[in-house]
Amino acid sequence: MPTRRQRRLVGAPARCYNRQVLEFRLLGPLEVVRSGEVVTPTGQKQRTLLALLLLNGGRVVSTDVIIDALWGAEPPRTAATSLQNFVSQLRKLVGSDALTILTPGYVLRVPPEQIDVTRFRALVEDARTLAPAEAAAQLREALALWRGSPLPELAYEAWAQTDIAQLEELRLTALEQCVDAELEVGRHADLVAELETLVREQPLRERLRAQLMLALYRCGRQAEALQVYQDARRALVAELGIEPSPVLHELHAKILRQAAGLAPRAPAVAVEDHHAEVLKQCLAGRLVPVLGSDVAALAAQLAEHFQYPEDDDAQLTRVSQYVAVMKGSGPLYDELHTLLAASAVPTAVHRLFAALPPLLRDRGAPHQLIVTTSYDHAVEQAFLDAGEEFDVVSYIAAGRHRGKFCHLAPDRSGALIEVANTYAEELSLERRTVILKLHGQVDPGAEREWESFVVTEDDYIDYLAQTEISNIVPVTLAAKLRRSHFLFLGYTMADWNLRVILNRLWGDNPLSYRSWAVQPEPKPLEREFWRRRDVDVLEQPLDDYAEALARYAGLEPATIG
Repeated sequence: MPTRRQRRLVGAPARCYNRQVLEFRLLGPLEVVRSGEVVTPTGQKQRTLLALLLLNGGRVVSTDVIIDALWGAEPPRTAATSLQNFVSQLRKLVGSDALTILTPGYVLRVPPEQIDVTRFRALVEDARTLAPAEAAAQLREALALWRGSPLPELAYEAWAQTDIAQLEELRLTALEQCVDAELEVGRHADLVAELETLVREQPLRERLRAQLMLALYRCGRQAEALQVYQDARRALVAELGIEPSPVLHELHAKILRQAAGLAPRAPAVAVEDHHAEVLKQCLAGRLVPVLGSDVAALAAQLAEHFQYPEDDDAQLTRVSQYVAVMKGSGPLYDELHTLLAASAVPTAVHRLFAALPPLLRDRGAPHQLIVTTSYDHAVEQAFLDAGEEFDVVSYIAAGRHRGKFCHLAPDRSGALIEVANTYAEELSLERRTVILKLHGQVDPGAEREWESFVVTEDDYIDYLAQTEISNIVPVTLAAKLRRSHFLFLGYTMADWNLRVILNRLWGDNPLSYRSWAVQPEPKPLEREFWRRRDVDVLEQPLDDYAEALARYAGLEPATIG
């Protein structure tokens, strides 16, 4: 007996896009509908012929294949004549233009929107690009096109078995996709009963088992979630002689240790509440902004200058690796220096944080620790324009001091941080802002003594091999990183190298304090990435976000314009 939720997902009436034209339904018993009236052929062989032509999606089906499907291995001598009669009758239903003779057989051409299978596929595919709540709603709409098992009248026809199995797989995959989306928006309690039924029907389908485990765990039913894993293991060993997949095994391990990433997503927070909370933490000195940058333009300029092959992936790491190997690291650094020294134009985000020190001083709060992966001096320029002093702590990616940080004071004098645990008095957030540059920086000085870039693929390999950043930055900054909320700005997770920063700071662990990421249009994969880090995502353009936060702080718009 299907649950209430199953009936809602798969039992609602299908929507007809244009009720004045024929609609062909394969997601259940074969049906043809015109103007709301069922006009399906009554003869079994006519229905079989129609289903065969529809399943072949506008492809020619040979006469031999059709006769075999209709009569099997021993057709009557009148089979060809009977087939012509069936085709003639079908033409009266679908139109002579739609069903035509084309050597070596027949082809049925129907607009895609008139076939429920095609509409179903389109809705499911489009849902992959949507946010979880919208995706769940669209997938429910797609699943509502189903009226039961596909083509049950052909269940014992040998030729139809592959097509029926493919249709059923489409339904199950869409249902799993829908469950994922609904888990994402916190509907785990509603899903448990449905998933239990689905697991009984599909005991070897591990994705459904994993979804049930997660739903149960989020409902506070950890013991039952673990039992689902044991049941899955017994079923797999008994039926197939195999152990559960690494994915299911890892979920089991996470449930055992109650990993933070399994917790349901927090309810969406109003934009105004978000701004108020972020500003509160910022003005209390408990927020660390983490600023990224778009390096696509830099990659394109390097590629053009060094004649990077046009048919290769032009990500900055790939282009830089190519230049370092083909031309040497010297020419690479020289060109990066030329490009980056001339591109330090602060954005509204940079000017926002440069305008906050007076407010922090008025409240007696410590100054900001600003983390960035930018190579240029746009952040520094914003502070200079605001008349604010700052220290820079920058990573060294090459040379004899590789893997350490250097400290540049406000007068641009530099010092190597030899022992992070003893480098405390030289840096103080009580005195001024500290800008922590995790990927190095351009050095505008003539000697370029402290210039270094984590930019090639080899640089990132070395970077990942180092110990955690929090163990090699000065002790006062490391303590700040461990006890702060984080605000990620300018980050999309499309490029793997941008994710390295999170690995360096926290390894595989979720953040200890509530944190946020601002992205204009996050993709589902990016949302999932942030969710696993317990980071809330706010959809807003960065300049708009900076202006809104400035208004909440009482700053004049001209301050960050």
